Amino acid sequence: MYGYNAARWHAVLNDLPAALLVVAVLFDFAAAWTKRESLMWAAIWTLWVGVIGGWAAVIAGELAEDAIEHGEAIHEIMEKHQTMALLTMGVFTVVLGWRLIRRFQMPAQELAITRMLSVVGILALVWTGVLGGQLVFDHAAGIPSAKLQAELENREAGHHHEPGEEHEHGAPADTAEATHTHPPGTPAHTH
Repeated sequence: MYGYNAARWHAVLNDLPAALLVVAVLFDFAAAWTKRESLMWAAIWTLWVGVIGGWAAVIAGELAEDAIEHGEAIHEIMEKHQTMALLTMGVFTVVLGWRLIRRFQMPAQELAITRMLSVVGILALVWTGVLGGQLVFDHAAGIPSAKLQAELENREAGHHHEPGEEHEHGAPADTAEATHTHPPGTPAHTH
């Protein structure tokens, strides 16, 4: 749809729910600290949207798993990422469900437990993101092999700047070499 495959839809869908889940927990702690009902409602609504969006991201991730080229290294990390995503969404779904079932009339101990679970959910969310980052940035998951090969060849060919042309970091081309750095593993080349 719209030229996007499952991996790209997963990338589109996973950032906003993650941010909303973090903000929901922050709203919840702010509500507990300030005793403001408006913050409690902000926490609930943000949690609702974060959980719905999070499950959409999980579904897109499940579809992406079967749609991208990958070897054993990617598959191993992908399984861990998938497990953490399911665990994360399970935790936040339980917190939301618990609060809805109890109709916001929970004693302090139950509120403390749901807040503790939310913190566990945030930790799981961060680890899920770390694993997703490893997939993309360390293993180029989701990038077709032909495109990756073409990019490697492009990098090997190098690039150059015309005299006086600004370098990407703002230094003129003739002084760029002194300030220009490349990511680890970039083949040697001239400017």
